[in-house]
Amino acid sequence: MKVGVTSQNFRTITGHAGKTRRFIIYEVDRNQPAQEIKRLDLPKEMSLHETGSSEPHPIDELDILITAGCGDGFRRKMADRGIQLLITGETDPEKAVESLVE
Repeated sequence: MKVGVTSQNFRTITGHAGKTRRFIIYEVDRNQPAQEIKRLDLPKEMSLHETGSSEPHPIDELDILITAGCGDGFRRKMADRGIQLLITGETDPEKAVESLVE
């Protein structure tokens, strides 16, 4: 499965998910270490806040998105896209993703 993490600085999990333009993408297989496969650094007009729910978006490939925080509108957008949303207090992207397979 593919898991994305909102990370404006590519070091920590950040909130304001609707305005985030940077994502770390991991491939996760049960009982295997998560593997970072790419990073998205999108232009401002491609933030999910600016993108309609029916418009294609690079995160559409995700099964799960992990973030530090978001509003109700963002939750609805993720549900519309079929992406499971997880809110975490963890700041380390790798630790948050690894917790999915433990």
